[in-house]
Amino acid sequence: MFIQPWDAALDDAEWRAWIADGHDFGVLSVNGPPGHAPVVVPTHFAVDGTCLLVHLARPNPVWKAIEAGPGVTFTVTGDYAFVPGPWRAKPGAPPAEGVPTSYYAAVQFTCRATVIDDPEAKAELLRRQLAHFQPEGDHAPVETGRPPYGRMLTGIRGLRLDVTEVRAKFKYDDHKPVEQRADTARRLTERATGLDSSTAAQQLRRLDRIGPWKT
Repeated sequence: MFIQPWDAALDDAEWRAWIADGHDFGVLSVNGPPGHAPVVVPTHFAVDGTCLLVHLARPNPVWKAIEAGPGVTFTVTGDYAFVPGPWRAKPGAPPAEGVPTSYYAAVQFTCRATVIDDPEAKAELLRRQLAHFQPEGDHAPVETGRPPYGRMLTGIRGLRLDVTEVRAKFKYDDHKPVEQRADTARRLTERATGLDSSTAAQQLRRLDRIGPWKT
């Protein structure tokens, strides 16, 4: 993932807060066998310290790829929107000379994957995931010898992704003039399609922290 200086995360706290704010669905990418495309799996995940916790169905083709090479990438993307060219035209230039772009946030984790097959270890992984996704606790106990989860554990495998590197990108035109960025956020809010509102919120948050970009 290419990251311009003005698109980089301001610090680790920024991307951690973004992930914690409901961005818990991403794409697991694993090298395929020689001559084949990578294996790519969309999935929810939970953060556990410096690890990401995932579980997938046993027939998933990702397992053979991981056994061949445990180095994987997990990518989370969100708060994205298409920004039309006229919105980005230089001050005083004809609107048609503006060049369109995409705004988005993305966090890319480089990880070393460990497959979890022990029944109790898988149950513990599910308990940690449920603590994240259903913190109210409105679910049956996850125990190896107790339904409904006990009999389902054989159909899944767990995956612990130990994070070795994090690359975070917040692409919201932070190198543009303050007035233009604020105006784009206003236009996104008014257009209000797709993820426009959350994209505008990210742009305004970055604008508030960065202010004018210093070259």
